[in-house]
Amino acid sequence: MDSTASLRQSSSSAAAEEVMEMETKPLLTKFLTYPPPVAAQRRRAKLGSSSLATPRPSRQNSFGRDIGHAAKETYLITSLSFTLLQYLGLGYRWITRLLALACYAMLLMPGFLQVAYCYYFSSQVRRSIVYGDQPRNRLDLYLPTNTDGKKPVVVFVTGGAWIIGYKAWGSLLGLQLAERNIIVACVDYRNFPQGTISDMVEDASRGISYICNNIADYGGDPDRIYLMGQSAGAHISSCALLEQAIKESKKEEIISWSVSQIKAYFGLSGGYNLFNLVDHFDSRGLYRSIFLSIMEGEESFHQFSPEVRVQDPNNIDAVSILPPITLFHGTADYSIPSDASKIFVDVLRRLGAKADLVLYDGKTHTDLFLQDPLRGGKDEMFDQIVAVIHADDKEALEQDAVAPPRRRLVPEILLKLARNISPF
Repeated sequence: MDSTASLRQSSSSAAAEEVMEMETKPLLTKFLTYPPPVAAQRRRAKLGSSSLATPRPSRQNSFGRDIGHAAKETYLITSLSFTLLQYLGLGYRWITRLLALACYAMLLMPGFLQVAYCYYFSSQVRRSIVYGDQPRNRLDLYLPTNTDGKKPVVVFVTGGAWIIGYKAWGSLLGLQLAERNIIVACVDYRNFPQGTISDMVEDASRGISYICNNIADYGGDPDRIYLMGQSAGAHISSCALLEQAIKESKKEEIISWSVSQIKAYFGLSGGYNLFNLVDHFDSRGLYRSIFLSIMEGEESFHQFSPEVRVQDPNNIDAVSILPPITLFHGTADYSIPSDASKIFVDVLRRLGAKADLVLYDGKTHTDLFLQDPLRGGKDEMFDQIVAVIHADDKEALEQDAVAPPRRRLVPEILLKLARNISPF
């Protein structure tokens, strides 16, 4: 009882501080202020008070804390980079891909700068909410300007080859879905060499738990939560989802969130069978020795290969409680071939799970997640995801039908050049 009372008191204090923060944040013409969250009626306190966000009371204090946080992150990333270099050595393939990545980023910089401005200055964005006690246990929230009623929620786990993932990579998706009255939570997690795959899956699960238990504070509907991952994030999030389903089916542990709270899972350009990917990644520059270090050795491939793990007869009950799964993939994806999604969907269907596959002819690994959204206008995958989320909301579907086309952020010539030089 004492811990519950303490938690509620902490919640009320945090909500009051956030009101003060909201009153001091600047308004942008495009991004309006979202009201402070209503205090939660109920919280699950497995992560303890350390997992709760601590809003900042003033703009000056907020700026100072942001600078301090940025400095710590810069130091951390620098030290991790040197550690990573020890693993990579001076291989030709990864050096050429690193240079290609730099050129790719420069070509898309006009769009990145616009998104970054909104990310840092929009009152719609709540950055670096703490959800756990490990390094990088933070998430960003993207909130709609429309405050009427509870909103559906997407928990998004970004990609980055398990090495360069970062929550801000989901900012473009977060801002665009927020325009459709959908809350987005972009979950950060430890990357290699700071952590290995079990750490990443644990972090993702903690982030999902935080959203399931706290999103009502921010206007989200805890009964309409969707889980989504892209590339390595699709692999990590699918591992977290399946692990949770196995725990529930075997009633092995006390849980802080339930698979039943996830209405659907979206996997974008992901890989779900490590046995089939290790040699492919080696040929692409993610050398076998590094990949084995990330995945904790080949003996862990079974545990972290959802496609393989669902076929274990001991896990058949876990498969039966999985939410509907939709996998999206481009047929011209050379980073993770589209067969990775196709085979996983076939396996899930054979086992009785509800799974769908959506293939996009000629789309690459980055087309669906970056080039197409930066291009503006109509985006087939974006529209399909929104249609699933709003399927039971007639009013939202009507608003989607008359929504204005999204603004172009990058000239077409730069998008085409970026596509040709992309290392992914």
